[in-house]
Amino acid sequence: MKTAVVIGASGQIGRPVVQALARDGWAVTAASRGGARDAAWDEGVRTVRLDRAEGTALAAVVGDGCDLLVDVVAYDAGHARQVTGLAGRIGSAVVISSVSVYEDGAGRGFDTMGEPDGFPDYPVPVPETQPTVAPGEATYSSRKAALERELLARGAGLPVTILRAGAVHGPYSPLPRELYFVRRNLDGRRDRVLAYRGESRFHPASARNIAELVRLAAARPGSRVLNACDGQAPTVAGIGAAIDAVMGVETRTAHLDGPPAGSVGQTPWSVPRPVVCDMSAAERELGYRPVVSYAESLPETVEWLTGALHGRDWREAFPLLAQAYPDLFDYAAEDAWRTA
Repeated sequence: MKTAVVIGASGQIGRPVVQALARDGWAVTAASRGGARDAAWDEGVRTVRLDRAEGTALAAVVGDGCDLLVDVVAYDAGHARQVTGLAGRIGSAVVISSVSVYEDGAGRGFDTMGEPDGFPDYPVPVPETQPTVAPGEATYSSRKAALERELLARGAGLPVTILRAGAVHGPYSPLPRELYFVRRNLDGRRDRVLAYRGESRFHPASARNIAELVRLAAARPGSRVLNACDGQAPTVAGIGAAIDAVMGVETRTAHLDGPPAGSVGQTPWSVPRPVVCDMSAAERELGYRPVVSYAESLPETVEWLTGALHGRDWREAFPLLAQAYPDLFDYAAEDAWRTA
């Protein structure tokens, strides 16, 4: 039986990755800071505590070696060196990166979104050959770029698949974009406002589809960079309609032709230009087919969000989302806009 170690196993992506590998016949060691076990995992999954910042802790978990190392939470060049430093003891690696590394032809990327005309103008769809931002330590995007650069430069002799994930969705998300519609429906808000005519597209990536890509890459070790997204990139209006269908509600939507008016019309998907990734390389190289569509994934996400909100303020339940979008539920501003 082939052996696999998954770093970040208790997180949103790590949980289905462990499950997919175990189902595929791998003997999996699930490593996380708390050493938690998911009820959905096979009984044969081994759990261990891991704080990768503790010197040789990762090497100790790998022990005499493993056939596969999956790093779900790698963040920078230092983490890349931890992985490549084990080259003689692991057969191959799969590391999760982000589509935020992409840069357009004018030097714009995710880091320039807040600047005047700073939103990138990517080709539709974005291929893996699209230029990336300069590696560095200053931002999430530059650190992910540094992670990739280090893996590709130092990974000689170690097959490494880098997966650039889109807008990750599913249960256990620290930044659940779907909350925008779910909480409004729970609050009885049947009127909503969407910027950019509700046509914004920000390619989603189900954690279950990312897990499928990990499973396929594990079976076909190689050095490659692939986009990791769902099969379709719905509009924000389409996402709202799909969530409404799951929750059994009817809503009315007003549209702004352009950007949000302050907080009015703003959603976690509201972008002036599309971010849609090309998945043909994953299909060609790995035989990738999404295991779930966006709409099919929603029932478990809605159920999880509803439970997470029960008796709690949304900011307490999802502090990272509240930090990124502090005015996500500014109902007073929406009401004032409608009556203006």
